[in-house]
Amino acid sequence: MMTAHDDLKIEQMPQTLREIVLGRMRGAILSGRFASGERLVERTLCDQLGVSRSVVREVIRILEAEGLVETMPNRGPMVATLDWSRARQIYDIRLLLEQSAAAACAESADAATKAKLTEALQAIAAAFTSGQSLTLAEATTAFYRVIFLSAGQDIAWEIVQRLNGRISRLRALTLATSERNVSGLARMTRIHDAILSNDAQAAALAVRDHLTEAASIAERLLKSEEP
Repeated sequence: MMTAHDDLKIEQMPQTLREIVLGRMRGAILSGRFASGERLVERTLCDQLGVSRSVVREVIRILEAEGLVETMPNRGPMVATLDWSRARQIYDIRLLLEQSAAAACAESADAATKAKLTEALQAIAAAFTSGQSLTLAEATTAFYRVIFLSAGQDIAWEIVQRLNGRISRLRALTLATSERNVSGLARMTRIHDAILSNDAQAAALAVRDHLTEAASIAERLLKSEEP
């Protein structure tokens, strides 16, 4: 029952300045506007973003915890280097964890889980259409969150989350590339469809094929940038 003051209630808290700057910095890194290995000069960022040095420093600390920024001796903060040596390790970890989670999710998926997964896939499709790399990364993360948590693999999801910054950079690099034999969206749809069919074997195979092709593309792209 509504009261006379229900219209005063704030349903969603506004973003803080830190959250806004964090989103823009994260998006600039994921989109490649800030290149791998590029120095992040505090004074320049303050001028570009129109914020104080304390806000910039706080955001850099968060991005460092996400694996998107690293601080080098005598050089200061810089965009974390994304090379094939590191990327290969991330794909190996993802392959182990995501195949297991997709198979377990397929075995146990009920109507509610399937509805959540379909909603997450629709968000990915919309992100592909918009062409915004940050939105695509967030939508893809949400898709996998449904899979892992519905499978009861919350510890595995915690591990994935620790790598999420690096994973998001690789996804931005590979999901929308024209080098794919099958589009990134089609790969995600195949995982979705296998889970909705409660086919654990097909779900694991769909994940394997998706990550194997993504890793191959990442290897070519990253090695081409090496000196």
